[in-house]
Amino acid sequence: AATASGNRGAATASGDWGAATASGAGGAATASGDWGAATASGYRGAATASGYRGAATATGHQGKTRGKEGCALFLVERGDDGEILNVWAGIVGKDDIKADTFYRLENGSPVETD
Repeated sequence: AATASGNRGAATASGDWGAATASGAGGAATASGDWGAATASGYRGAATASGYRGAATATGHQGKTRGKEGCALFLVERGDDGEILNVWAGIVGKDDIKADTFYRLENGSPVETD
C-alpha cells in the first residue's frame, strides 16, 4: 500500500492487489499491479488503474480517472461547496469508455479530459 497525503503528492502501488491513495489537492494515485486499486480524494486528484482488472476512483472536486481495458472506473461529481451531485461507475472498453484516457464527471456523465 502507498499513501500520499500532501498537496500534489503521488502514490504508486506496483504489486498485485496493491492499493494507492492520494488525498491532497492535485494528488495522483496509480495502481499498476494486477487487481490493484487507486483512489484520489483531493481537489483535482487523478487515479489510474494500469494493471489487469484494476480499479480507479476519484471522489474529490474535479477528480479524474483512467484505466486499461477491463478496469473499473468510479467518479463522483461535486458542486463548488463540496456537495455530491452525481456518481458514476463504468468499465473501460464498454459504453464508449476508452483505455488510457482520463475521464471526469460532468452533469452525471463521464467526459474525456486532460
